Amino acid sequence: MNSLLAHPPQLIQRLFAKRVWSQPNNENAVYLTFDDGPIPEVTPWVLETLATYNAKATFFCIGENIKKNPSIFAEILNNGHTVGNHTQHHLNGWKTNFEMYVQDVTTFEETVSNLKIENSKVSNLFRPPYGKMTSRQANEILKKGYKIIMWNVLSMDYDANISEEKCLENVLKRLNPGSIVVFHDSLKAEKNLRYALPKVLAACQSQGFKLNTLK
Repeated sequence: MNSLLAHPPQLIQRLFAKRVWSQPNNENAVYLTFDDGPIPEVTPWVLETLATYNAKATFFCIGENIKKNPSIFAEILNNGHTVGNHTQHHLNGWKTNFEMYVQDVTTFEETVSNLKIENSKVSNLFRPPYGKMTSRQANEILKKGYKIIMWNVLSMDYDANISEEKCLENVLKRLNPGSIVVFHDSLKAEKNLRYALPKVLAACQSQGFKLNTLK
């Protein structure tokens, strides 16, 4: 993700006003989100850590990972978290044609439906992988009834070139009521995530922020 997407300025947010970048700040809540899971190496730890702080979050899952790890997917839902669509194969919309991209979103829906897991209905939330999609793709996703969820705080936990401390700083220095924060329950992000997440949760708790799911 480039620097504009990492810390999207107000101009970018206004240009793409139909996408959700933050939430109203009147609830004194912060909205943690996790992209790219579920995977057995990281997601169960995330769920345990969230439970320790009585925190709820939103997981933007890849359909292929749900298919491989249905029990972890079920655990996310059973713990009261929200699941959103992150495409079936983590497609970069800028590099994928319109029909293939939209079909991949639909395939995600079919994957979840075919599992027949109790309470497996996912939300109407969608996050484009890499934050990248064309206007035509976005308009079609909106027509399908999705809300396109972006962010205003990106931890950059996936970046091997930043330290654990920098990952934590990326979140804490931008944390405000209504913030949508991006972490990744992925192998690439694991080292930074395991360091930063408990400290972010503790900071939210000490500042009196509620930790809610997106709706």
